[in-house]
Amino acid sequence: MRLIIEKNPESVAVWTAQYIAKFINRQFENAPDKPFVLGLPTGGTPLETYKELIKLNKQGEISFKNVITFNMDEYVGLPEDHPESYHTFMWQNFFNHIDIQPENVNILDGNAPDLLKECQDYEDKIKAVGGIDLFLCGVGANGHLAFNEPFSSLASRTRLKTITHQTRIDNSRFFGGKLEDVPRNALTVGVATVTDARHLLVLAVGENKALAVKMGIEGAYSHTWTISAIQAHPKALVVCDEKAIQELSARAVDYFRDIEDRIKKDIW
Repeated sequence: MRLIIEKNPESVAVWTAQYIAKFINRQFENAPDKPFVLGLPTGGTPLETYKELIKLNKQGEISFKNVITFNMDEYVGLPEDHPESYHTFMWQNFFNHIDIQPENVNILDGNAPDLLKECQDYEDKIKAVGGIDLFLCGVGANGHLAFNEPFSSLASRTRLKTITHQTRIDNSRFFGGKLEDVPRNALTVGVATVTDARHLLVLAVGENKALAVKMGIEGAYSHTWTISAIQAHPKALVVCDEKAIQELSARAVDYFRDIEDRIKKDIW
């Protein structure tokens, strides 16, 4: 595991977008005919990163024409064209502004007639394209990845999940503050679906994510904090702002600051 500490959310987004662009470009240089498979989150945290990736695409520094994406999750029962569906979120905030091919975009269908089959088909599709090269993740205040809430199995796969009351409260800001409008269920990739990716990149900004960062980096490997699953991943990278590291020990912060320059120079 490695930790990058940036000053603020804006610098986190710039660093992350440049890292993703370099990663994609490097693969295309080595294997130009092989699609790059990218896992993506929704929510407030990745928005600035998406804006930076759009800029890089417009500037010709990165192309998404040969990129296949898999989103983490989708609400159950919310129409795809609903303002708060993750389909709408991704197309409005990212896909409509880059050169990705629509057929390469994969998002779970929360209105599928057979939700369990939809989940299995999603897993099968990921496997069919050779697995995910890089999974970009956000993290919830309670340490959840996607909708894998506390006590989710660390061996879980894409499935139907009940959204906890706290996460519904957190997400109610996207529904005009109306908790009753936030769906109670979602389809989500599993913890193992995420950690099967060859590389993980977890974003955390703001003091409300500080405890989750601490438990993910310094806490026990436990289903109590699903973010702790990154501890067993050989290529996990966490990118935080200063506020998100407030709960970390000085020892941990000093260690990661010492190696930060090497990471930025692509030594790792």
